[in-house]
Amino acid sequence: MIGRLRGELVYKHPPHLMLDVGGVGYEVEAPLSTCFVLPETGAQITLLTHLAIRDDAHVLYGFAKESERELFRALLKVSGVGAKMALGVLSGMTAEEFARAVQAGDTAALVRLPGVGKKTAERLVVEMRDRLDQMGVVPSLEALPTTVAAPVESAADEAIAALAALGYKPAEAQRMIRKVEAPEMNSEELIRAALKAAAK
Repeated sequence: MIGRLRGELVYKHPPHLMLDVGGVGYEVEAPLSTCFVLPETGAQITLLTHLAIRDDAHVLYGFAKESERELFRALLKVSGVGAKMALGVLSGMTAEEFARAVQAGDTAALVRLPGVGKKTAERLVVEMRDRLDQMGVVPSLEALPTTVAAPVESAADEAIAALAALGYKPAEAQRMIRKVEAPEMNSEELIRAALKAAAK
């Protein structure tokens, strides 16, 4: 099991990252909460990881904090929740917001997350309540300043692609970005604004 990686950040195209560890490039998928706090490419970073082994692929998921990885692993144990949906949950709300929604039985907030329907939201509330208690208080993922490398495509296109990779339908992702778009915003700011607007 690969539990941690430390190396040079080669590229960052949320939710996809690549780390160069001793000359080996590790492709990693990470929630937006992790992508937002990463430095510029070329910097040395450490990610906590979860390795998922499927019939068709071995996929590494990376997290900036232990609380994120712990919540991701707990979500995978919920019936009907896969890694893509778990990443979408961690990208759409902080661990603290998720814990609050579950404790309050706020299925409406959970349904706004990509790929989460009414039945899944109800299942999350029922199955995660006990798990969150066992995990203890889930700390807030504080917002840190964003940094972004020089974009290859427009910030809006990058933001739309990131939302689509998390499970939003392309047309829905485009609508979300167009609603909050401003010329001076980078892709990470657009994604944050779109997710915040969608959560209202």
